Amino acid sequence: MILREKFEVPKKYNSFSFILMAVGVLAIIGLYLTTHGGGGTEEEKKIQDARFWASLLQNSVFFLLIVNASIFFIAATTLTWGGWQMTFRRVPEAIAATVPVIGLITLVILLSIVFGSNHTIYHWTDEEHVKHDAILNFKKGFLNKEFYVIVSVLAIGLWSFLGWKLRKLSLQVDNNPFKTKEEAKKYVWNNTVWAALYMIVFALTVMSSIPWLWLMSIDAHWYSTMYSWYTFASTWVSGIALIALFVVYLKNNNYLELTNKEHLHDLGVMMFAFSIFWTYLWYSQFMLIWYANIPEETTYFKPRAQGIYGGIFWLMFIINFLAPLLILMTRDAKRKYTTIAFMSVLIIFGHWLDFFQMVFPGPSPSNVPLIVYDFAIAMGFVGLILYITGRTLSKYPLIATNNPFIKESVIHHT
Repeated sequence: MILREKFEVPKKYNSFSFILMAVGVLAIIGLYLTTHGGGGTEEEKKIQDARFWASLLQNSVFFLLIVNASIFFIAATTLTWGGWQMTFRRVPEAIAATVPVIGLITLVILLSIVFGSNHTIYHWTDEEHVKHDAILNFKKGFLNKEFYVIVSVLAIGLWSFLGWKLRKLSLQVDNNPFKTKEEAKKYVWNNTVWAALYMIVFALTVMSSIPWLWLMSIDAHWYSTMYSWYTFASTWVSGIALIALFVVYLKNNNYLELTNKEHLHDLGVMMFAFSIFWTYLWYSQFMLIWYANIPEETTYFKPRAQGIYGGIFWLMFIINFLAPLLILMTRDAKRKYTTIAFMSVLIIFGHWLDFFQMVFPGPSPSNVPLIVYDFAIAMGFVGLILYITGRTLSKYPLIATNNPFIKESVIHHT
């Protein structure tokens, strides 16, 4: 079998990614003009300004966390010494290359909100307000600008660096095959150490502090001890869906010859399993709090479950739980390219809606913003991911043929 070693980016692919990025830029400009071109009171102007920044916050954080999930995928499979994914490992590696770019965009947006004069999104940034708010004053040791900036910069910086390091380790054996078993063992050990370091950073950021700071602090009076796990589950299953989409695309264009339906089946299993895991966390965070009827906790869910955001809240629940449950349950469904591609798009959209209802009820409690602008901005981020991932895939061999675990992936079956 002659393997197609490198991905040749089609002109249509590049054109499509540029069109999507252009749509995103135009949507940002249009949303800015829409939210800043009218009159009204000072309070109304603040709400309109917050609506603009909330859209950028939602999209940038969501897409940053799902591309960062590709690094988590690499680190998790490395730590478990799993080899089943090795025939398509270059796909998550290429997706991970977008983390520094989207991370920088996200950081600019976050700092603009935190150091801006409008405190509608993050009430805790208003020092005068904090002085007269007992709850926010109690939390100021954690909710303050300095801590927010330090954690955000460290998180994005470490994600970018450790992702780059793991990619570099993977690529270094392409032209330098192992001469002895000892060299292979040392290589596996180095990968394991760096993957473990990433996991520690991931645990201290995505699984704890980052969702608290970036998202939960929008509703700073409310808190949930499961919020970070809930956010992780949402972006993790979306990240798996994104990997599956690229694998299907490459297979349909006659790349990844060593990847077969067995590998696709496992990606489908992960999409199915972690959709159920997300639902478990959704139930634990929402239903149990709602059933307990604790006023300071149910205030978060009131506008989402029964208020004006109720339609989006229940729609995203149907998409994120019932659709994967009913469609991906059978073995055959997880082996069909069309089904996996459709469900991948649906899952990413469903969890994008989840982030929408996580962000907007805070800065816009009285009306649901027109979602068209937000969706168009999301298309801009999708275009950016397509462009950087495609460009990265074209630079290096698509299959890590010298990796010690490649044989395990080639003979993989379920």
